[in-house]
Amino acid sequence: MKNKTSKKPVDIVLCCVTYGAISVTLFALIYIIGYILVSGIPHLNLSLFAFNPPLDSISITPPIISTIILILFALIIAVPLGIFAAIYLVEYAKRDNKAVKVIRLTTETLAGIPSIVYGLFGWLFLVIFLGWTQSLLAGAVTVSIMVLPLIIRTTEEALKSVPDTYREGSFGLGAGRLRTVFRIVVPSAVPGILAGVILAVGRIAGETAALLLTAGGSPASTLFPTSVFDSVRPLSVHMYLLVMEPVPGYFVESQNAAYATAVVLLITVVGINALSAFVARKLAKGRRDDKHE
Repeated sequence: MKNKTSKKPVDIVLCCVTYGAISVTLFALIYIIGYILVSGIPHLNLSLFAFNPPLDSISITPPIISTIILILFALIIAVPLGIFAAIYLVEYAKRDNKAVKVIRLTTETLAGIPSIVYGLFGWLFLVIFLGWTQSLLAGAVTVSIMVLPLIIRTTEEALKSVPDTYREGSFGLGAGRLRTVFRIVVPSAVPGILAGVILAVGRIAGETAALLLTAGGSPASTLFPTSVFDSVRPLSVHMYLLVMEPVPGYFVESQNAAYATAVVLLITVVGINALSAFVARKLAKGRRDDKHE
């Protein structure tokens, strides 16, 4: 009699393929992070963070400030639009509505468009046609359009994960749809919504191609933009320019500063993600405590 618990050859092959893919992914991740840290940490020093270093174009402080400002501007534009669009699609639109199907198809299509295409759109429409020039506003609008499909899809899934019993209980107590959505459904979906925002922050912070065409590359000595129409130099663009357009006569220093910038960018993204995850856990825990009470 055959053993029923024995695995079939197909199952064994699938397990091997799965564990092989996991191993390759982990190896690539560890190698990339290790290479960045080993190559960049020795070149981190206080002079790179100075406000007025001997070589202004390799200073990291202005690009860090530009990156934070750009992320905040892009999130201010994309997060409300993405969340409200997802609320409409999940809570208000009819399930068999053809317009909703078209919107979802369009959102999925936009999520797969390469970033350089978004950059070309921002260059042609925002920079040239609207006359915004290469600026903070043009870069923020471009990357906000990039991350909008991501926020919409993750918010949709978060809202769908909220049990219908929550909605039915709220309706049964006499609450209207608007109150139910914003007092019951959305707070319950906050951890999932924040997960999408975290992914959006990571994509904005690491974006280079689209920002090269729209945000420009202001001198690294420019600490704060004085207007939304000023050119900015995020960390990713700063690193690219150090490699492709090193300071004349300081090629080695520019390369070392690029490695150091990569470390700072990695730490910045990880730090933002960790902080967002911490906030999401606290909100989820507070929500569970409220339910128990």
